[in-house]
Amino acid sequence: MKRILTIQDISCLGKCSVTVALPVISAMGVETVILPTAVLSTHTMFSGFTVKDLTDQLVPITEHWKSQNVTFDAIYTGYLGSAEEIEIVKKIFKDFGGDDTLIFIDPVMADNGKLYPAFDEAYAKLNAGLCGEADIIVPNITEACFMTGMDYRTEYDEAYVKELLDKLAALGSKVVVLTGVSLSKGKTGVYGLDTVTGETFIYQNDLVDATYHGTGDIFASVAVGGLTRGLSRDKAFALAADYTADTIRETLHNPKKPWYGVDFEATIPQLVSRLAVDLATQ
Repeated sequence: MKRILTIQDISCLGKCSVTVALPVISAMGVETVILPTAVLSTHTMFSGFTVKDLTDQLVPITEHWKSQNVTFDAIYTGYLGSAEEIEIVKKIFKDFGGDDTLIFIDPVMADNGKLYPAFDEAYAKLNAGLCGEADIIVPNITEACFMTGMDYRTEYDEAYVKELLDKLAALGSKVVVLTGVSLSKGKTGVYGLDTVTGETFIYQNDLVDATYHGTGDIFASVAVGGLTRGLSRDKAFALAADYTADTIRETLHNPKKPWYGVDFEATIPQLVSRLAVDLATQ
Protein backbone atom coordinates (compact mmCIF):
# COMPACT_ATOMS: atom_id res chain seq x y z
CA MET A 1 0.00 0.00 0.00
CA LYS A 2 1.24 3.48 -0.87
CA ARG A 3 1.78 5.99 1.92
CA ILE A 4 1.25 9.78 1.93
CA LEU A 5 2.42 12.21 4.60
CA THR A 6 0.20 15.27 4.88
CA ILE A 7 1.45 18.31 6.79
CA GLN A 8 -1.23 20.81 7.85
CA ASP A 9 -3.38 21.87 10.78
CA ILE A 10 -6.18 19.98 12.51
CA SER A 11 -9.38 22.00 12.72
CA CYS A 12 -11.40 19.78 15.03
CA LEU A 13 -14.70 21.07 13.62
CA GLY A 14 -14.92 22.50 10.13
CA LYS A 15 -14.26 19.86 7.45
CA CYS A 16 -10.94 21.16 6.20
CA SER A 17 -7.21 20.44 6.29
CA VAL A 18 -6.44 17.14 8.08
CA THR A 19 -10.08 16.30 8.79
CA VAL A 20 -10.57 16.23 5.00
CA ALA A 21 -7.22 14.82 3.91
CA LEU A 22 -7.19 11.85 6.28
CA PRO A 23 -10.60 10.33 5.40
CA VAL A 24 -10.49 11.19 1.70
CA ILE A 25 -7.02 9.87 0.95
CA SER A 26 -7.59 6.80 3.15
CA ALA A 27 -10.82 6.04 1.26
CA MET A 28 -8.79 6.13 -1.95
CA GLY A 29 -6.72 3.22 -0.69
CA VAL A 30 -3.63 5.08 0.47
CA GLU A 31 -2.17 4.99 3.98
CA THR A 32 -2.33 8.55 5.32
CA VAL A 33 0.19 9.76 7.90
CA ILE A 34 -0.46 13.16 9.47
CA LEU A 35 1.94 15.79 10.81
CA PRO A 36 -0.27 18.42 12.47
CA THR A 37 1.10 21.95 12.57
CA ALA A 38 -1.57 23.19 15.01
CA VAL A 39 -4.83 22.12 16.63
CA LEU A 40 -7.81 24.48 16.37
CA SER A 41 -11.20 24.07 17.99
CA THR A 42 -12.79 25.05 14.65
CA HIS A 43 -11.55 26.56 11.43
CA THR A 44 -10.96 30.28 11.41
CA MET A 45 -14.33 31.25 9.91
CA PHE A 46 -15.87 30.60 13.33
CA SER A 47 -15.59 33.35 15.93
CA GLY A 48 -13.72 32.76 19.18
CA PHE A 49 -11.83 29.66 18.02
CA THR A 50 -8.98 28.26 20.12
CA VAL A 51 -5.59 27.32 18.72
CA LYS A 52 -2.60 25.35 20.01
CA ASP A 53 0.55 25.77 17.96
CA LEU A 54 2.50 22.55 17.43
CA THR A 55 5.57 23.89 15.67
CA ASP A 56 7.81 22.65 18.48
CA GLN A 57 6.59 19.09 17.90
CA LEU A 58 7.38 18.84 14.18
CA VAL A 59 11.09 18.11 14.51
CA PRO A 60 10.79 15.56 17.38
CA ILE A 61 8.08 13.67 15.50
CA THR A 62 10.00 13.52 12.25
CA GLU A 63 13.25 12.61 14.02
CA HIS A 64 11.45 9.65 15.56
CA TRP A 65 10.23 8.60 12.12
CA LYS A 66 13.80 8.76 10.82
CA SER A 67 14.91 6.46 13.62
CA GLN A 68 12.24 4.00 12.49
CA ASN A 69 13.29 4.21 8.82
CA VAL A 70 9.87 5.52 7.76
CA THR A 71 9.47 6.39 4.08
CA PHE A 72 6.73 8.08 2.06
CA ASP A 73 5.50 7.79 -1.51
CA ALA A 74 4.23 11.38 -1.40
CA ILE A 75 4.45 14.41 0.88
CA TYR A 76 1.50 16.78 0.68
CA THR A 77 1.49 20.15 2.42
CA GLY A 78 -1.46 22.44 3.04
CA TYR A 79 -1.89 25.31 5.50
CA LEU A 80 1.42 26.21 7.16
CA GLY A 81 1.10 28.86 9.82
CA SER A 82 4.52 30.52 9.97
CA ALA A 83 7.91 31.10 8.38
CA GLU A 84 9.42 28.71 10.91
CA GLU A 85 7.11 25.92 9.77
CA ILE A 86 8.06 26.55 6.14
CA GLU A 87 11.74 26.10 7.01
CA ILE A 88 11.01 22.89 8.92
CA VAL A 89 9.02 21.55 5.97
CA LYS A 90 11.97 22.22 3.66
CA LYS A 91 14.08 20.01 5.91
CA ILE A 92 11.38 17.32 5.88
CA PHE A 93 11.53 17.35 2.08
CA LYS A 94 15.29 16.76 2.26
CA ASP A 95 15.01 14.05 4.93
CA PHE A 96 12.11 12.11 3.43
CA GLY A 97 12.03 13.17 -0.22
CA GLY A 98 13.82 11.67 -3.18
CA ASP A 99 13.28 10.59 -6.77
CA ASP A 100 10.50 8.20 -5.76
CA THR A 101 8.64 10.63 -3.46
CA LEU A 102 6.10 13.05 -4.92
CA ILE A 103 6.26 16.53 -3.35
CA PHE A 104 2.79 18.10 -3.69
CA ILE A 105 2.18 21.60 -2.32
CA ASP A 106 -1.09 23.44 -1.87
CA PRO A 107 0.17 26.91 -0.81
CA VAL A 108 -2.87 27.75 1.29
CA MET A 109 -2.74 31.43 2.24
CA ALA A 110 -5.21 33.54 0.23
CA ASP A 111 -8.41 33.75 -1.80
CA ASN A 112 -10.62 36.31 -3.51
CA GLY A 113 -7.74 38.75 -3.93
CA LYS A 114 -6.73 38.85 -0.25
CA LEU A 115 -4.27 37.09 2.03
CA TYR A 116 -5.71 35.29 5.04
CA PRO A 117 -5.49 37.43 8.22
CA ALA A 118 -2.46 35.60 9.65
CA PHE A 119 -0.25 36.25 6.60
CA ASP A 120 1.58 39.10 4.87
CA GLU A 121 3.44 39.52 1.60
CA ALA A 122 6.71 38.42 3.20
CA TYR A 123 5.08 35.10 4.08
CA ALA A 124 3.80 34.79 0.50
CA LYS A 125 7.36 35.11 -0.79
CA LEU A 126 8.53 32.39 1.62
CA ASN A 127 5.72 30.16 0.40
CA ALA A 128 6.87 30.84 -3.16
CA GLY A 129 10.33 29.60 -2.18
CA LEU A 130 8.84 26.44 -0.74
CA CYS A 131 6.88 25.86 -3.95
CA GLY A 132 10.16 25.90 -5.82
CA GLU A 133 11.02 22.59 -4.18
CA ALA A 134 7.83 20.84 -5.27
CA ASP A 135 7.01 18.43 -8.05
CA ILE A 136 3.46 19.81 -8.25
CA ILE A 137 1.88 22.99 -6.88
CA VAL A 138 -1.84 23.83 -6.93
CA PRO A 139 -2.35 27.51 -6.04
CA ASN A 140 -5.55 29.38 -6.73
CA ILE A 141 -5.30 32.58 -8.77
CA THR A 142 -5.01 34.81 -5.68
CA GLU A 143 -2.16 32.74 -4.25
CA ALA A 144 -0.43 32.67 -7.62
CA CYS A 145 -0.60 36.46 -7.85
CA PHE A 146 0.90 36.98 -4.39
CA MET A 147 3.72 34.54 -5.15
CA THR A 148 4.56 36.03 -8.56
CA GLY A 149 3.79 39.74 -8.05
CA MET A 150 1.15 39.82 -10.78
CA ASP A 151 -1.99 41.92 -10.38
CA TYR A 152 -5.06 39.99 -9.27
CA ARG A 153 -8.01 40.11 -11.66
CA THR A 154 -11.56 38.85 -11.37
CA GLU A 155 -11.96 39.09 -15.16
CA TYR A 156 -9.19 37.69 -17.32
CA ASP A 157 -8.40 35.88 -20.54
CA GLU A 158 -6.28 32.88 -21.43
CA ALA A 159 -3.22 35.06 -22.04
CA TYR A 160 -3.37 36.24 -18.40
CA VAL A 161 -3.58 32.65 -17.17
CA LYS A 162 -0.62 31.60 -19.31
CA GLU A 163 1.46 34.49 -17.99
CA LEU A 164 0.65 33.45 -14.44
CA LEU A 165 1.67 29.88 -15.24
CA ASP A 166 4.96 31.03 -16.76
CA LYS A 167 5.78 33.09 -13.67
CA LEU A 168 4.85 30.20 -11.40
CA ALA A 169 7.06 27.91 -13.47
CA ALA A 170 9.97 30.24 -12.78
CA LEU A 171 9.67 29.39 -9.08
CA GLY A 172 11.07 25.95 -9.86
CA SER A 173 8.34 23.30 -9.49
CA LYS A 174 7.96 20.69 -12.22
CA VAL A 175 4.20 21.02 -12.71
CA VAL A 176 2.14 24.12 -11.89
CA VAL A 177 -1.64 23.89 -11.76
CA LEU A 178 -3.90 26.91 -11.31
CA THR A 179 -7.22 26.11 -9.66
CA GLY A 180 -10.49 27.97 -9.93
CA VAL A 181 -9.79 29.04 -13.52
CA SER A 182 -12.87 30.08 -15.50
CA LEU A 183 -12.34 30.54 -19.23
CA SER A 184 -16.01 30.76 -20.22
CA LYS A 185 -19.29 31.62 -18.54
CA GLY A 186 -20.65 28.84 -16.34
CA LYS A 187 -17.41 26.85 -16.36
CA THR A 188 -14.51 26.46 -13.93
CA GLY A 189 -11.60 24.12 -13.43
CA VAL A 190 -7.84 23.87 -13.70
CA TYR A 191 -5.17 25.07 -16.12
CA GLY A 192 -1.77 23.46 -15.79
CA LEU A 193 1.73 23.61 -17.23
CA ASP A 194 4.35 20.87 -17.27
CA THR A 195 7.52 22.93 -16.96
CA VAL A 196 9.69 20.04 -18.20
CA THR A 197 7.88 19.37 -21.48
CA GLY A 198 6.20 22.76 -21.95
CA GLU A 199 2.82 21.01 -22.34
CA THR A 200 -0.29 22.73 -21.02
CA PHE A 201 -3.46 20.99 -19.94
CA ILE A 202 -6.97 22.23 -19.17
CA TYR A 203 -9.97 20.68 -17.48
CA GLN A 204 -13.24 22.57 -17.10
CA ASN A 205 -16.52 21.45 -15.60
CA ASP A 206 -19.81 23.16 -14.81
CA LEU A 207 -19.56 25.92 -12.23
CA VAL A 208 -21.63 25.26 -9.11
CA ASP A 209 -22.70 28.68 -7.87
CA ALA A 210 -21.86 28.28 -4.19
CA THR A 211 -18.83 28.83 -1.97
CA TYR A 212 -17.82 26.67 0.98
CA HIS A 213 -14.78 26.46 3.22
CA GLY A 214 -12.48 23.47 2.67
CA THR A 215 -13.21 22.70 -0.97
CA GLY A 216 -9.61 23.47 -1.91
CA ASP A 217 -8.47 20.87 0.62
CA ILE A 218 -10.82 18.33 -0.94
CA PHE A 219 -9.48 19.09 -4.42
CA ALA A 220 -5.84 18.79 -3.36
CA SER A 221 -6.43 15.61 -1.33
CA VAL A 222 -8.18 13.83 -4.20
CA ALA A 223 -5.53 14.94 -6.69
CA VAL A 224 -2.59 13.72 -4.62
CA GLY A 225 -4.45 10.54 -3.71
CA GLY A 226 -5.15 9.79 -7.35
CA LEU A 227 -1.59 10.48 -8.43
CA THR A 228 -0.22 8.26 -5.67
CA ARG A 229 -2.56 5.43 -6.72
CA GLY A 230 -1.12 5.68 -10.23
CA LEU A 231 -3.65 7.79 -12.10
CA SER A 232 -2.31 9.88 -14.96
CA ARG A 233 -1.94 13.58 -14.27
CA ASP A 234 -4.95 14.47 -16.42
CA LYS A 235 -7.20 11.84 -14.85
CA ALA A 236 -6.15 12.76 -11.30
CA PHE A 237 -6.98 16.43 -11.76
CA ALA A 238 -10.22 15.71 -13.59
CA LEU A 239 -11.28 13.41 -10.75
CA ALA A 240 -10.38 16.06 -8.17
CA ALA A 241 -12.30 18.79 -9.99
CA ASP A 242 -15.39 16.64 -10.53
CA TYR A 243 -15.46 15.29 -7.00
CA THR A 244 -15.14 18.78 -5.52
CA ALA A 245 -18.10 19.92 -7.63
CA ASP A 246 -20.08 16.83 -6.64
CA THR A 247 -19.58 17.55 -2.93
CA ILE A 248 -20.80 21.12 -3.37
CA ARG A 249 -23.92 19.92 -5.20
CA GLU A 250 -24.58 17.36 -2.49
CA THR A 251 -24.30 20.03 0.19
CA LEU A 252 -26.73 22.33 -1.57
CA HIS A 253 -29.38 19.60 -1.21
CA ASN A 254 -28.91 19.41 2.56
CA PRO A 255 -32.03 20.93 4.17
CA LYS A 256 -29.96 22.02 7.19
CA LYS A 257 -27.91 24.22 4.85
CA PRO A 258 -24.50 23.78 6.50
CA TRP A 259 -22.29 26.84 6.01
CA TYR A 260 -18.90 25.80 7.36
CA GLY A 261 -18.02 22.90 5.06
CA VAL A 262 -19.26 20.45 2.44
CA ASP A 263 -20.88 17.04 2.90
CA PHE A 264 -18.00 15.11 1.35
CA GLU A 265 -18.74 12.13 3.60
CA ALA A 266 -21.92 11.43 1.62
CA THR A 267 -20.09 11.30 -1.72
CA ILE A 268 -17.07 9.17 -0.75
CA PRO A 269 -18.70 6.02 -2.28
CA GLN A 270 -18.90 7.80 -5.65
CA LEU A 271 -15.25 8.84 -5.32
CA VAL A 272 -14.16 5.28 -4.67
CA SER A 273 -16.20 3.97 -7.61
CA ARG A 274 -14.91 6.63 -10.02
CA LEU A 275 -11.32 5.98 -8.92
CA ALA A 276 -11.71 2.25 -9.63
CA VAL A 277 -13.09 2.96 -13.10
CA ASP A 278 -10.33 5.47 -13.88
CA LEU A 279 -7.62 3.07 -12.76
CA ALA A 280 -9.11 0.26 -14.85
CA THR A 281 -9.50 2.27 -18.03
CA GLN A 282 -6.35 4.36 -18.28
